[in-house]
Amino acid sequence: MPKISVIVPVYKAEAFLEKCVNSILEQRFENLELLLIDDGSPDGSGALCDRFAASDSRVRVFHKPNGGVSSARNLGLQEARGEFIAFADADDWLVPEALETFYYAVTAAGADSAGSPHLHVLPQGKSWVEENALPPGTYGPEEIQSAIVDRLLGDRLGPAPLNGFIWRFLFSRSIIQEAHITFEGAYLEDELFLMEYFCHAKKLVIVEKPLYCYLDNPASVTHRYMKDYMEVYRGFFRRKEELVRRFDLEGRRPDWREQTLWAGLLIAVGNEYAAGNPASAAEKKRRVQAIAESADMAQAVASFAPQGLSRNRQIAAALLRKKRYGLLTLLYLIKNLGRS
Repeated sequence: MPKISVIVPVYKAEAFLEKCVNSILEQRFENLELLLIDDGSPDGSGALCDRFAASDSRVRVFHKPNGGVSSARNLGLQEARGEFIAFADADDWLVPEALETFYYAVTAAGADSAGSPHLHVLPQGKSWVEENALPPGTYGPEEIQSAIVDRLLGDRLGPAPLNGFIWRFLFSRSIIQEAHITFEGAYLEDELFLMEYFCHAKKLVIVEKPLYCYLDNPASVTHRYMKDYMEVYRGFFRRKEELVRRFDLEGRRPDWREQTLWAGLLIAVGNEYAAGNPASAAEKKRRVQAIAESADMAQAVASFAPQGLSRNRQIAAALLRKKRYGLLTLLYLIKNLGRS
């Protein structure tokens, strides 16, 4: 059996997939399997996956109807045979020593998991190491709780919140299986996966060197207007509430609800005013007002003043608290003109 299973969801990735796959198959650590999950991709990605499988016995391909990234990753988890699980996105890549470093770090420390910083790469080639990486070292249960779970739970509004990037970690397959941890939803699903997983993990080792290269792909879902954002977000919030109840996390960050709602509201505002939204300015204003004055959001807006926001978000939060939706719309229109 392979030591590490690498799971890669594939959808409309024809332009990027070869670089991603080659970075995995050319790892210095060879005792691996690569699971390519073709999520009903309408381009040539599926055929490309089959070509990789034909040339390397470590590649296994699964074709499925389109169901989203969570369903693709869940299929990968069902089929994985490795002792450890790693994830990659089809438009990203790993440095050659990534899996070797992860594996020897986790086994040397007797840990459940290993992690690292990542490189943020722009299409033009410029790159930098993430600003909010976990410090290198070994983390026990309480350190894991404080450094990961608590931050994902409540620290959602500062200048550098901990992002729920699953591809920065090597996971224990036995923990995932025994705790029945799966992905759900189309947005922030990785954040919830990390929270749940690290409520179970007992020991984590973080290495200093960035091992994963994240491409800031303008075609990514995180850059596009999401018509159903609020429906997706409310599903995420319900799942987060369930995790808080199940693991009795309420007392660790009493303001987690307001932090999470404010973070969701500010993202919703940015989404409504995104350039890809075809609605009129008046309709965007109406939608933003409806979101901000919905019961749960209105309670957070009235009772909690966000701290540590960036300048633009400070302005947006102040206008939302004062219900100055017209001025907020005007400022976003001016901002978008500067991008056109």
